[in-house]
Amino acid sequence: MSEFTLSELKEIMRTSVGVTEGVDLDGDIVDVEFADLGYDSLALLEVASQVERRYGVPIPDEAVSEMPTPGRALEFINARLARSEA
Repeated sequence: MSEFTLSELKEIMRTSVGVTEGVDLDGDIVDVEFADLGYDSLALLEVASQVERRYGVPIPDEAVSEMPTPGRALEFINARLARSEA
């Protein structure tokens, strides 16, 4: 896998637990805070867990706070992917 995309992240986000009902992930959400999208800390931990299970990219619990937006999450995950492929 060369790059983890926003589409893949959105798919995982749609299936995560702890998410507020009616969350709208359409449109440009790259720089929107996860909290503003209705994602609490439990939901973000679930997203991290799903990424690890599906793509083999470990995301430590403490790293979740370093990813306040989908864009920052993509940067973090893709940096980890690049290191694992090197």
